[in-house]
Amino acid sequence: MQRPKTGGIWLWAFCALIGISPFALAADQLKESVVSVSSTERHLANIRQLTFGRQNAEAYFSFDGSKLIFQSTNNWMSDSAVASPRKPTESGLGCYQMYVMGVENETVHLVSTGKGATTCGYFFPGDSRVLYSSTHAAGPECPPKPKRDGAYRWALDDYDIYSADLAGQDVRRLTASPGYDAEATISPNGKTIIWTSVKDGDLDLYTMNLDGSNVRRLTDDIGYDGGAFFSPDSKRIVYRAAHPTDPSEVAKYKELLAQRLVEPGQLEIFVMNADGSGKKQVTTTGASNFSPYFHPDGTRIIFSSNIETRGEGGRPSFHLYLVRDDGTGLERLTMEGHFNSFPMFSPDGKHLVWVSDRNAKQPGEFNVFLVDWVP
Repeated sequence: MQRPKTGGIWLWAFCALIGISPFALAADQLKESVVSVSSTERHLANIRQLTFGRQNAEAYFSFDGSKLIFQSTNNWMSDSAVASPRKPTESGLGCYQMYVMGVENETVHLVSTGKGATTCGYFFPGDSRVLYSSTHAAGPECPPKPKRDGAYRWALDDYDIYSADLAGQDVRRLTASPGYDAEATISPNGKTIIWTSVKDGDLDLYTMNLDGSNVRRLTDDIGYDGGAFFSPDSKRIVYRAAHPTDPSEVAKYKELLAQRLVEPGQLEIFVMNADGSGKKQVTTTGASNFSPYFHPDGTRIIFSSNIETRGEGGRPSFHLYLVRDDGTGLERLTMEGHFNSFPMFSPDGKHLVWVSDRNAKQPGEFNVFLVDWVP
């Protein structure tokens, strides 16, 4: 999957907005919880909280729906290949690492290198390998966060895309261009990776084969394009974008980009065909709309937004919404908490996984939730 699609990016952004340190958190002992929800969350039933404490983000289903890959600042490391169910150590990590969790037994194990920062995990078809982006080739430490200067900014760190087996071994590097390569997902038909890169001087969407070959550029408008997912039939793509048009805004965007920075204040949802043709804007809210994903019917889109709280003087809130791909029929899905994002439907369409700060014990805590989807 903060996932631009990146959970680290968007959770840091939210923490910055509400004025807290995202790592001033406590790791509680984990135990299964069924969350009580407002009757107004009519599409959500039997909510299960899968993680507890610190930051856990961008949880995405395996192709068979039996596992989740997610990123966490909890230290779930274990001497064994599979850690005890939902029991991280007391120490937290300085930046995200990538983990796989069983949906039923909730055992967790590390699949990234444990070095640098990782983001945007995803499963390969067959569920025997995973995809993620990491900065470990640039150095073993967490990349420094940019200083706040007015509007929130996130850094385009030197991520590259890797694949690994479920034991975190046989690591293969799929991108090697300088700068940011992240936000990668794989089409439901298991043939194509889509991701965001600065390889040609702007933040654009690209596709490639599963082995990194046959790279194609899909977008070329000035501005950010990212967080892309394929439709259930793999024929279309939904993504978020910010395309400045005013000359001063374009100049500012390019200036920040040269410093490897982006200000993600306003984003709109777009759709296009899998070959990059037929681009169409879905939302026109002027808000921060991100983490879009297709509904199983292929005609609606679930996404996160601060539509109803932008410009308000109080604490900003991000909630999940559903909208038709023509921009009509907007419906709010979540009412609890102040941050709800990174939604994904299970392959059979019966479940939804997302990240929320509901039930948080400490400021800046975000956890993974699983729910039965009620049509």
